[in-house]
Amino acid sequence: MIVIGIDPGLATIGYGVLSASERIIMPMAYSCIRTAPCPGGTPERLELIYDSVCRLLGEFSPTCMAMETLFFSRNVTSALGVAEVRGVIMLAAQKHGIPVAEYTPNQVKQAITGSGRADKRQMQEMITRLLGLPEIPRPDDVADGLSVALCHIHTARFP
Repeated sequence: MIVIGIDPGLATIGYGVLSASERIIMPMAYSCIRTAPCPGGTPERLELIYDSVCRLLGEFSPTCMAMETLFFSRNVTSALGVAEVRGVIMLAAQKHGIPVAEYTPNQVKQAITGSGRADKRQMQEMITRLLGLPEIPRPDDVADGLSVALCHIHTARFP
């Protein structure tokens, strides 16, 4: 199984690609896609995100994509931007025939640390340990992408 985990955002999209066999989970790639404000505005940025995600899907041929469900408490404007990005990413997955699994932030935290109340630092340290990475992935969005991919692998193995 190859899973791509994505942490969507308009400026930074973190991702992690994990390969899982019966006993071994290996990171294949992890990084981020960055977009900057541009003359074409949001549509141009969404196109860049779509094209970048399509390249990743073509390169790694994942069997599944995993993302966190949309959560916001205060900033509705940024939540709308993230929702647009999520839509573009889901469209890319659909066009490549890749199913998308969604998890709440608490489900991801529970799968990685054993506690739905873990803070960001605990999550980063655990994902680094569990995947045998040399250091905590930066920026934070990259660790989040790896975390949601690993959450899916654990959930798919033990539903």
